[in-house]
Amino acid sequence: MTGGGKALDIQVSERGVTLWIHVTPRARRPGVGGLHDGALRVGVVAPPAEGRANLECRRALARALGVSPGAVEIEAGARGRRKRVSVAGPGRELAARLSELAEAKE
Repeated sequence: MTGGGKALDIQVSERGVTLWIHVTPRARRPGVGGLHDGALRVGVVAPPAEGRANLECRRALARALGVSPGAVEIEAGARGRRKRVSVAGPGRELAARLSELAEAKE
């Protein structure tokens, strides 16, 4: 997934990190990487019905970051494509991995 836009804004705290993501449900090529308007791109196969895309999104982010799905929480935007998420864990390490993913081009 490629894309342009502003740099990824990652907020690092004691608990972990918080950032914006842009989710593409029913994606032909699922995965995590690239930017869309300053948000990390997350493509999922699931449709945006009954929370399935949100669940798959949390799982995809967890896999990409090496944390459990329970560590990923959607804080805002659960019904839209742009979501504010927090990830619990070592903040600096997560921020570094997120920056790598944001720069990734598939």
